[in-house]
Amino acid sequence: MKITDVKVIPANSFLFVKVFTDEGIYGVGESGDWGFLMSSGEAIESFKTYLIGQDPLQIEHHWQYMYRCFHFRGAAVMGALSAIDIALWDITGKYYGVPVYQLLGGKCRDKVRTYYHVSGSTTEELVESCVKAKEAGYNAVGHLSPFLDEPRSKPYFETYAHMIDDAADRIRQVREAVGDDVDLCLELHRRLKPSEAIAFGHAVEKYTPYFLEDPCTPDNFDSMALIANRINVPIATGERIHTPQEFEMLLERNAVAYVRTSVCVCGGITGARKIAAIAEAHNAQIVPHNPLSPISTAACLQVAASIENFAIQELPDHNTVSATERYTSSNKIQNTNFKQSDMVTWVPTVEHGFANLPTAPGIGADLIPDVDKKYPFNRRTINTRLHIDGSIVDQ
Repeated sequence: MKITDVKVIPANSFLFVKVFTDEGIYGVGESGDWGFLMSSGEAIESFKTYLIGQDPLQIEHHWQYMYRCFHFRGAAVMGALSAIDIALWDITGKYYGVPVYQLLGGKCRDKVRTYYHVSGSTTEELVESCVKAKEAGYNAVGHLSPFLDEPRSKPYFETYAHMIDDAADRIRQVREAVGDDVDLCLELHRRLKPSEAIAFGHAVEKYTPYFLEDPCTPDNFDSMALIANRINVPIATGERIHTPQEFEMLLERNAVAYVRTSVCVCGGITGARKIAAIAEAHNAQIVPHNPLSPISTAACLQVAASIENFAIQELPDHNTVSATERYTSSNKIQNTNFKQSDMVTWVPTVEHGFANLPTAPGIGADLIPDVDKKYPFNRRTINTRLHIDGSIVDQ
């Protein structure tokens, strides 16, 4: 079997790839370089010049070739590699007639615990969103911002006291509303300095968060380690880094307890498995990052099913617009009839907070025909929040 073509498919707010073979089997994948997807598409076009004529079943060899060929990396390149890697695993599963997790050693679990995205631009909206998630059967909620999901068009200012105390009090209100039957995965969106994150960690500890995600910018691993070693709430981070070596440096510093592998940007299924093995050696658990389409979800579930040190899976609402569009727009998204689930052949069902595993060969999900024509691609605009004084705010 040989690869005959590699096609980049931008559709709606996502970037997909299809890898075709001379035996009629094709595979689909997705890039997670969501801010700069077309740059990832160009990297796929470059990798295509190598892939044509290759045996698609030699996945590890192709991963190493693409990872090491040009000596330069970054999210665009790793997103391209990830999309191709997922597509190659999809082909291999279809070739052997089994789900990908069977090729990875089989299932470690029969279903996958998930957390549901919640949000609110006011405390009342945030609490209501968490209550609705519990009523829908979820036992964990995530993307839960103690600092609210305010429009990026709104200039930001709070005193330090209000910033810390009001955020902690919101989590108190959420905890009282949902009780201890729901775990709270707090998303801090890199908006605190290390000293602020330490203060917030102590203030919120009594409400038993599952973890604090990205309390500060992830660029300096020592800063993340400082926070982790000064608070009693576990740290989750990793969605913005790309290589096994970077995760090793985080883990060696005891800077992370829950590793946020972005399957569509950390090297695909192959890369995520490498990172999971490193995390297992450090007694850390994996929480796959997934603000993307149902194709990403299907790939994430293959990883979640097949690694022992999996903790919980981020699961966006696939019955609406993309999570990245909802949480980075200037104002509230207009209600539309669009559903991500209309773009694909399969999405997981969730019962009591646990997602069912795909059972079809490959990753278990496919794109509908002509998805790019039915859902034309929308380039994301640059949209960063500003402080009231005009400086940049991380949100």
